[in-house]
Amino acid sequence: MTPSASTPRGNLGEFLRSRRAALTPERADVVGWGRRRRVPGLRREEVAQLAGVSVAYYTRLEQGQARNASTEVLLALARALQLTPTELEHLIDLARPAPLRPAPRTRPERPHPRALAMLEAISDQPAVLLGRRNDVLAWTRTGHALLAPHLPFDGTADPATRPSLPRLLFLDPQVRGSYADWRTEACTHVAHLRRISGRYLDDTRLAELVGELSMKDPEFARLWASGCVADCVGGTKRFRHPLVGELGMEFQIWLQADSPDHRLEVYTPTDQGSADAMTLLETLTHDGGPGGATAGTGDAGGAAPARTPSEHRTG
Repeated sequence: MTPSASTPRGNLGEFLRSRRAALTPERADVVGWGRRRRVPGLRREEVAQLAGVSVAYYTRLEQGQARNASTEVLLALARALQLTPTELEHLIDLARPAPLRPAPRTRPERPHPRALAMLEAISDQPAVLLGRRNDVLAWTRTGHALLAPHLPFDGTADPATRPSLPRLLFLDPQVRGSYADWRTEACTHVAHLRRISGRYLDDTRLAELVGELSMKDPEFARLWASGCVADCVGGTKRFRHPLVGELGMEFQIWLQADSPDHRLEVYTPTDQGSADAMTLLETLTHDGGPGGATAGTGDAGGAAPARTPSEHRTG
């Protein structure tokens, strides 16, 4: 029986098939690529030839019927499929999974005190502390005002009501509409979730999140099926903010040594117009309450009175 996509070997086969389909014969410099083809990417035999393995063995890998692929084979496949360094790491995670144990009770993520101290030190900047699944563990008041001003500021206090950026991005019309390039933002989030899914195969909450979004949003399901994997460390985002209009923000992600799965995302304006918009937003934010960061201090500050919608919670 072929393993399902929810098993380690099934995930490996799914990933190999997605990368094979994404690589065109022209990019791979395959001889005779101009002939009529029935598949969008490379054929199995072409990948096997490029990697220097037998077609039968590569087929077993894609079908989840082969175990213990050597490092040399994995590196050869990575070269043949032109994987990025992040995709290579993901391939190794899937091919060499940690032994699966009975799923433990998932403990709520807690922000480290040093990460909260860092947020407090930059409380005048838009910043957000993200957990493994892109749940908001804490944010500065301007970070909250930039990303989700319609949600309670202290919603990070309780893991049951903690904002989930993937849920907001795909299921909340206001957040979805606030990104000028929503598709790029969506691709980035899905690629991160897939990267984490290969690293933590026993994360039941992550599996539930992926299943929920796949059922509720066809675009998420399509992006997930594409198999894209990536780590995001910085870049530019453009917002259509409901309070201050359009603005551009550079962002940088800082990994946390004390909690490797947690990431601090800090924003700075890209130009003077965006800086002016952020100054206005900061003024509006401070009018609503004192500045600072929160991981659930009980101070709602300028939060909207409405409770967090259940579909935007982390569960």
